[in-house]
Amino acid sequence: MNQVQINHLGTDLTLLKERALYLVQTKVLLLSDLHFGKAAHFRKSGIPIPEPIHDKDLEVMNNLFSIYLPEQVYFLGDLFHSDWNNQWEILNQFLSQFPEINFHLVQGNHDILSSRYYQSSALKFHKNPVKHLNLIFSHEPLREVEEGFLNICGHIHPGVLLRGLARQSLRIPCFYWDEQQLILPAFGNFTGLALMQKTSTSKIFGLTSKKVIPILS
Repeated sequence: MNQVQINHLGTDLTLLKERALYLVQTKVLLLSDLHFGKAAHFRKSGIPIPEPIHDKDLEVMNNLFSIYLPEQVYFLGDLFHSDWNNQWEILNQFLSQFPEINFHLVQGNHDILSSRYYQSSALKFHKNPVKHLNLIFSHEPLREVEEGFLNICGHIHPGVLLRGLARQSLRIPCFYWDEQQLILPAFGNFTGLALMQKTSTSKIFGLTSKKVIPILS
């Protein structure tokens, strides 16, 4: 299945194989940790990472916008990787193609550009967590979550290790849901993984290019 639907106290949340979350009731799409422009920082340091590595992310975003027709898109932090480079302009040119969508950025630890860049972009910039229905959007997981709310966040880049026969294993990104917190996978193609452990209260949904996989153990 290419998506899985879960529910938090009457609010439907659709987990997408594209490493995104869709709220059908309010037509909101959530993405986290794109880290656009990261390849340029590596090249600046002498590491030859090709720029097309980010083109795939824009292609996937474009497809998501076409399929789900969101009215609002929230980037839950680390949209752009630290200091300015010309990829910021490419990202904004891409977003400007969708004037019907309201774009939001909830500040992450890598979102450190001067305020003038955000003010002149297609983004509404939020320095603090945002409440929406019975959800709270943040970049880093909140230490305390108000009763009745679910904290949707990123930052961790959650992943899970799948083990097969003959000592075969595979690391894949995942959604990690534990009580009042749902951690989104990193949307960016050029990001790492932090392996998560299943507990008695958590639910893990692994992601491949074709489907969402509930991890049972």
